[in-house]
Amino acid sequence: MATFQNPIGSGFGAASTAADVINGIDLSGKIAIVTGGYSGIGLETVRALRSAGARVIVPTRDREKAVRALDGIDVEIESMDLLDPASIDAFAARFLASGQPLHILVNSAGIGGAPLTRDPRGYELHFATNHLGHFQLAARLWPALRKANGARVVAVSAWAHSRAPIVFEDINFEHRDYVPWIAYGQSKTANILFAVAMDERGKAHGVRAFSLHPGSIVSTGLSKFVPSELLRAAGLVGDDGNPIIDPARNMKTVEQGAATSVWCATSPQLDGMGGLYCQNCDIALLVTETLAANQFGSMALGVMPHAVDPDAADRLWSLSEQLLGLQQQTLSYL
Repeated sequence: MATFQNPIGSGFGAASTAADVINGIDLSGKIAIVTGGYSGIGLETVRALRSAGARVIVPTRDREKAVRALDGIDVEIESMDLLDPASIDAFAARFLASGQPLHILVNSAGIGGAPLTRDPRGYELHFATNHLGHFQLAARLWPALRKANGARVVAVSAWAHSRAPIVFEDINFEHRDYVPWIAYGQSKTANILFAVAMDERGKAHGVRAFSLHPGSIVSTGLSKFVPSELLRAAGLVGDDGNPIIDPARNMKTVEQGAATSVWCATSPQLDGMGGLYCQNCDIALLVTETLAANQFGSMALGVMPHAVDPDAADRLWSLSEQLLGLQQQTLSYL
């Protein structure tokens, strides 16, 4: 799988915006679901997809916040909580009952840097929210994705995946010290492995999957757990507290950050491809020792080998089914 991590020269770049990427693309008659679609890059993704004519559905656990954020954008808002398996099933059941296909699923919701927290099942919060909730959602929506006869599933990951492979022996930090950004990094690796495994299972049915690094965007909810002094020390914000925008170093606006999500979800340049990790509206390189040495200090080197390992992807898929109790149920994708 990793051998296919070769840039294609898309014509877009780090400074491209979601509006740039969607320009000229017609999504009339297409249906999209975007988690986290009422804040940050999720909101800009929704705006771009809707501008191209797609019908867009935004699941949310905070309806009032979503209504305010999406005011003026013609979208549908539905109830769903990624930490509540019953609400995920209910959301998916409502959509499947309509009998309609699902052409685009963008898993954009996420948390980062949270203190050690476990959900009611005992699962670590980053892993449960960023990976397991989205895994369950995609599994439940599988019949609608197949019905599209050409669907894309997009998992928003991050360069933070470089910090942490999946520690299968201790995913929930029960036997090792908890470090928030290691937990976040592990969940972002899970996002990439999910796309690898989903694509392998889906490509025969016209369902292709991609993952991506959007760039470092301070003005999203992910920064709420990071003290302002750390953001300044990292060079992400200036002394005035405002974000530093430098796309060449992957420090982006929200509009630029959403571009790769939209490109993965809609670009005809990716037709016939899948299981790939992207950045800056192109396929990312596989990180090698040589590449890492030549780009030391970069905030987005590419994709680490541990995140595109097909064996790890299969192992995570099986474990996720087990943790969610999906093995005991009849799932149409099996």
